[in-house]
Amino acid sequence: MTLFDLSGKTAIITGSTKGIGRAIASRMAEHGANVVISSRKEDLCAEVAADINANWVKGDNRAVTIPCHISHKEQLQELTDKTLAEFGQIDTLVCNAAVNPFYGALQDIPDSAFDRIMETNIRSNHWLCQMVLPHMAEAGGGAAMIVSSVGGLIAGGTLGAYGISKAADMSMARALSFEWGPQNVRVNAIVPGLVRTDFARALWEDPVRLERVNTRVPLRRIGEPDEIAGIAVYLASPAGAYTTGTSIVVDGGSTIAN
Repeated sequence: MTLFDLSGKTAIITGSTKGIGRAIASRMAEHGANVVISSRKEDLCAEVAADINANWVKGDNRAVTIPCHISHKEQLQELTDKTLAEFGQIDTLVCNAAVNPFYGALQDIPDSAFDRIMETNIRSNHWLCQMVLPHMAEAGGGAAMIVSSVGGLIAGGTLGAYGISKAADMSMARALSFEWGPQNVRVNAIVPGLVRTDFARALWEDPVRLERVNTRVPLRRIGEPDEIAGIAVYLASPAGAYTTGTSIVVDGGSTIAN
């Protein structure tokens, strides 16, 4: 029963007011962790934290709200500092928040959209890891994970810049795992396939794409947010204590079918 126990641990999850981030926060709370709910909108953060405290918290752990726009470095530092002030430690970091403001060919993407994707999906994760991982190391260890995408593994023709950013996230996890491994800080990437979230709505509401998934993917369906959350719990818990520097693909088999 202790293999997936997160009691006494504290986790920051960015982009945790909906979709995969919310599922991860809920399941980590269920397994005993204190969770920091963070996204741009304070009212949504408060709503999710209240739901988790009412329905998912077990024992003495709790969910708190610390809003943050991850594209602003000073807000990421505030997220780090306020979490430490609230709980005294950061054991788990989940870099989940991301953007994709453009859907189309790389040839047509505006510079502004390309820059926003790279700055938000790569640089912001780099900044937050720079801020948090030293505290983990000082405390004797911890677990960080970056939520990537199968778009970083396969080409699709309409998500080129997003795919580039997600491939970079996997590379970042490998680089950080090598640098911080001697301090017992583990860093991994979680690589979801098509999941039923608002973020991916344009994909799964497309009947042609959805039919392609349902007929070609071995499990014959798209994923659900909660099916990604279990991987995050594993990586944060004693069960994942020897897992670092890898990218765990959770895609119903879509990458082997391409």
